[in-house]
Amino acid sequence: MTTAGRSGLAIVGGGKIGEALLAGLVRRAGTGEGLLVVERSPQRAAELAAAHGVTTVDLAEAAARARVLLIAVKPQDIDVLLGLLGPHVTAEHLVVSVAAGVPTSRIEAALPAGTPVVRVMPNTPALVDAGMSVISAGAHAGEEHLDEAEALLSPVGQVRRVPESQQDAVTALSGSGPAYFFFLVEAMIDAGILLGLPRTLAADLIVQTAYGSAVMLRDSGEHPVQLREAVTSPGGTTIAAIRELERHGVRAALIAAIEAAHQRSVELGRTTD
Repeated sequence: MTTAGRSGLAIVGGGKIGEALLAGLVRRAGTGEGLLVVERSPQRAAELAAAHGVTTVDLAEAAARARVLLIAVKPQDIDVLLGLLGPHVTAEHLVVSVAAGVPTSRIEAALPAGTPVVRVMPNTPALVDAGMSVISAGAHAGEEHLDEAEALLSPVGQVRRVPESQQDAVTALSGSGPAYFFFLVEAMIDAGILLGLPRTLAADLIVQTAYGSAVMLRDSGEHPVQLREAVTSPGGTTIAAIRELERHGVRAALIAAIEAAHQRSVELGRTTD
């Protein structure tokens, strides 16, 4: 992967997602040698270098040395970053962005004409190599660029390709999705405590139940309705609980929450200040 003297990858942004991708790449390669990281906080940059054995550089050096630039900053910071990065990028680079809600057109407008951009929506289970990343090509990115992005992301989980028009929905569903599950698990642990169980036991019970249920969903090939009905005996405890969930509108609340996340993703994509 060498073009005009550039090779390899630079990760711009050392937050949770940036570090998750970095850690996955280091685990796959067995070394952080050749990986570059740009992080504006000197303390954080030192932490990443020490933890993963990577080299930390500034934006100009990253663009000069790496052909693939992975932008892993918050969407609110993207315009400032692009303003700083633009003068150092050429159409020979590949820019991969994991900034939530930010369309490729907005990134392309700040970079030299013809620069290939791939938009990605990852999620935090990438930290444990169980992430879901969804990728879309910008106007100047082809199948070869999507292949590169997929190879970059596959060490930390699964990868899917979608038209960019579906990315806001992906952001609302899988990008924010882990938080919904954590919220439900938190509530279930609280319920266990209310019923007299120690917190540690309640947490162990729910975490293992969540894990086992996820594996069943993945591996059984059955619809969630079938799996739920298999646990729901007539006149039993589960149907009593399901009745309360429906009575309190939990299903409708989840749908409304995901719709709100989708709308916020659209709004972030329109922000230019």
